[in-house]
Amino acid sequence: MNLSGLKEIFRYPTVIAGVLIILALVGIAIYTVFAIPYAEAISLWRGSEADWYQNPKNAAPVWVNWFRADKLPETIRITTNDPAVTKTEKPAGEGKAIAYTIPVTYEFDDFPDDVSIYFTSKYTQKPPFVGLSWVSPEGKEIRLVNFSISNKYTYRANQDQKLTRKLGGVVASQGLFADPQDKDSTEPVKGTYQLKIDGVTFDPSADFSAELVVYGKLAGWAGTDHLRRDLGVALLWGTPIALMFGLLAAVGTSLSQLVIAGVSTWYGGGVDTLIQRITEINLVLPFLPLLIMIGTFYSHSIFVILSAVILLSIFGQGIKTFRAVFLQVKESPYIEAARSYGASSPRIVFVYMIPRLIPLLIPQFIVLIPTYVFLEASLAILGLGDPTLPTWGKIIQDSQANGALFQGWYYWVLEPSVLLMITGLAFSVVGYGLDRVFNPRLREQ
Repeated sequence: MNLSGLKEIFRYPTVIAGVLIILALVGIAIYTVFAIPYAEAISLWRGSEADWYQNPKNAAPVWVNWFRADKLPETIRITTNDPAVTKTEKPAGEGKAIAYTIPVTYEFDDFPDDVSIYFTSKYTQKPPFVGLSWVSPEGKEIRLVNFSISNKYTYRANQDQKLTRKLGGVVASQGLFADPQDKDSTEPVKGTYQLKIDGVTFDPSADFSAELVVYGKLAGWAGTDHLRRDLGVALLWGTPIALMFGLLAAVGTSLSQLVIAGVSTWYGGGVDTLIQRITEINLVLPFLPLLIMIGTFYSHSIFVILSAVILLSIFGQGIKTFRAVFLQVKESPYIEAARSYGASSPRIVFVYMIPRLIPLLIPQFIVLIPTYVFLEASLAILGLGDPTLPTWGKIIQDSQANGALFQGWYYWVLEPSVLLMITGLAFSVVGYGLDRVFNPRLREQ
């Protein structure tokens, strides 16, 4: 493409916007591959809730608060290694007494979803024994519970029935943050709370640490799903997967159709007849049902599906389109000149005929990319996507299976859907802009 062609393309503001979006998607894809390596992404996405224990379930993105007057709570995570946490330690019998004071600043307009404390301890014979207390901003102290902690121990306050009864029948995530003087209060008391952990160890080398997680209703820039997974991982990794699938499928089908159409047109006769009959048969085959059968009875692997898509699309409508143009190119004077000096048939096809159609191929190729991106997402929504990969379609399929729209978790559906629409729109406008440049008839209009 020469400089004048580039100027012609950038005459259209929509094309400029489309190019910028595509460049942004490519940049995100490159960043994702390096920032979250493939093995790590797969391990996180296929892991259990324990891998995402710090996240609340079905939490909306934190940017939701930008559009709300009343601020929903975000997740608060504080470890005993935090500089704001105070620790005292003194000898006690054969062991020592350890006390932590964890400050919790709460400035939200709604109650959190849950409160959990994760303990890690080390000891030789007898596990440490701890007691928990909660101090409100007014200074009122509530004794929570006492227990022994093993190497790994989790205390979930909302599941403590004794604490629920002590708080007047409400779960800890509400009772601990409510005004004790107003039993009917629907808003939490704002301020700085304190969690006090008083522990005793029974040998000099024993020790323990803790992590307090106050689960909010918002988490991360993309929110979380029913397994506490950060949807941002799937949204980011869905970008290189979608671009890879769309690009490889578009390249594979476009180039194969161009070559087959060139061979069919040049050799003619029985070769042309055979190729045209195969194309016509392939055009009436049910494309999507065949892919569903392959995914159901053979494999859900994205590479198997990609190979099937290319094979089923080789003899597509593009052969008919390219053949119509090749029939005109075949009669061109420079083709007659090539034949007169003895150029071989493969040389004529691959050196003289096919390059002539590259300008027509590029716009079609660009427009085909979102078609295959949508196809991969559609298969994932139908449950035929690669189960190991975090993709945009897989996010939508999970949201559908868990009733996201009925539960009001709109972000779960909208985020991947918007990315799919933006991707399709960007490639489409760029493809149509290129078509106006390479197609003189359109450029004159």
